[in-house]
Formats: sequence, structure tokens, C-alpha cells
Amino acid sequence: MGDRRVLACGSYYRGQRRTDLEREYLEVYHPINEAVPRQLQLPEGHLVQIKDLYTPEELKTSRAYNEGLLRVKYQNGLSALLDGPGGCRMTWTLGDPAASDGWGSSEIAMIRRLAPHIRQFVRVRQALMRAGASDTTVTALLDNPRIGVLHLDRRGRILAVNDRACSILQHGDGLSDRDGVLRASAPEDNTLLERLLAAALPASGAVSGSMPLGRSAALSPLVVHVKPVGIGQHDYGARHVAALVLVVDPRSQHRISPELVTQTLGLTPAESQVAVWLAEGKSVNEIAKATGRSKGSIYWHLKQIYRKQHISRQADLVRLVLSITQFA
Repeated sequence: MGDRRVLACGSYYRGQRRTDLEREYLEVYHPINEAVPRQLQLPEGHLVQIKDLYTPEELKTSRAYNEGLLRVKYQNGLSALLDGPGGCRMTWTLGDPAASDGWGSSEIAMIRRLAPHIRQFVRVRQALMRAGASDTTVTALLDNPRIGVLHLDRRGRILAVNDRACSILQHGDGLSDRDGVLRASAPEDNTLLERLLAAALPASGAVSGSMPLGRSAALSPLVVHVKPVGIGQHDYGARHVAALVLVVDPRSQHRISPELVTQTLGLTPAESQVAVWLAEGKSVNEIAKATGRSKGSIYWHLKQIYRKQHISRQADLVRLVLSITQFA
């Protein structure tokens, strides 16, 4: 039934994540679910009743429908196909309605309004996870070396930028700073960027969004994510921030030489490999799985690296490794 590789999955019941149900579905029912390839052919954002993805005969015989979905109470649910990050597709699925008479028109209308916000939440979350900053506060994001981070005030003017964003703006290919205001290089991109930034500000309703920004012909586009920052958030020093801008540069995802890190920083080969993988965006858990070692072992290597380099944070280590590659 085609390529069904699942990159991420989350199943929630009454606010609690159920990893047991996720595992059972992915291992037993997802490979034989007749509805999956049909849903992937639907238009982006299209909301469909799950039972309509099966033929009349399959409604009687499908194990996925009659066992898997019955177990998690999804037989009468709704599902929408959404564009995900990096060319992936997302399915947002809701379980059976609480009312015995099915889904009401007002409920369906509300779900359709929510779908774009769910899609945008996943896109921003993915960008933060790849940067190792999924649980980072708005203020602390400025320390992240893997993505460009900008704070905007209520008028859309730049309040603060991190080192990565500063480098992107100074280069001026795709995105630049013109008198404290973000500008795209291409006029058509700039029109869309202005709308995107304005929509994220309080005066316009504070709506998040994303867009690609074209650069020189030989370079991949930058990806810009804009997210409103609520007035009630508790980041000390960020009370004047109205919007957060994340700029992802595909060029930054390049291969880093562990040998170069070993020679430059005086680390062991094992320590250098850990440092490189962190700089490339891998988590400690992913590194442990890749090496067949425990997370405790990886943290021990990090402790040795910190001691040798006189640093104390992963962000400092990543910045150090990336600075080596920039001047190699």
C-alpha cells in the first residue's frame, strides 16, 4: 500500500498520552489499515468521517476498523490531512463524538477552524525540537545556535536577535534588517512576509504562520515561522515581546567532521562524536541509541567535554562546534 513510514505519533485520551495504544496501533493495525492510502490522496485540510474511508465490505471485514478503531473508540471519529514540515503529511484524528446523535454542524465548523492552528503548532514544535529547544523559554531561545531567533515588539520592530539570526540578516540573502524591520529580498516574498508578521501581532489577532523565503538560485529557501507571544507568559525580561520569529536555514544542517573537532578541541574520538551529533541536532537519547550505550554514558562524555572546555551547557558546546566548522 505504498510508503507508510511514521515519523511521529501521539494518542491522547482525556488529556493523557497513551503510548500503549500508540504502540499497538503502529505494530498491529497501521500496516493493514485500508484507510491510510486513501486518506493520503485527499486534499490538504479536507475533513472526513473515518468510516467513509472504508468500503461497505471493509466495514464488515477490516481488522483495522473492527478491532483497532473499536478499541480506541475511533470508528465514528473525524480526521483531517494536513501538510507537515519537510514535505511530510500529518493526520489529525478525533475520536467518537460525545453526543449520541453524532457530530453537530457547529462542532464540525469549529474543528475546521482549528485545523490550521494544529498544523502550525506542529510546524513550530518540529522546528524547536530539531534545534533542541522544545522546552525552552522565549528568553532562553536567544541562546540557541541552531536556528535564527528574533523577538518583535507590538509594532513588529526587532527587539533582539541571536547569533544565528544576526548572521542571516547580515548576509542579506533572503532576509535582512532594514531600520529595525524585517524585509525579504524578493518583492513578492516581502509582501507575504509583511502580512505574516502583521497577523502575529496583537492588533491583528495574533495568528501564527510560516512561509519560505527565496534566496540565490543555488541555495534552498529559508523557512520562517512566526508565533505570537502571549502577554500572560512568565519569561522574565520578555514581557515586551509580542511575536517570536524562527528562521531555519537548511544550509546549517551540514555534516560536521568529528576529526576536525578532535584536532581543534583536543577531545577523544568518542567525545568528539558526541559533540558533533549534538551540533547536528541529535538528542542525548538518539545518540545513546545510535551508539548502543546508556544515556548515563553519553552524559558522562558531556561532563568530560565541559570540564576540558570550561563550559557548562549543551548550547555552549554546540556554538563552539559550529564556530569551528565555520572557519575550517
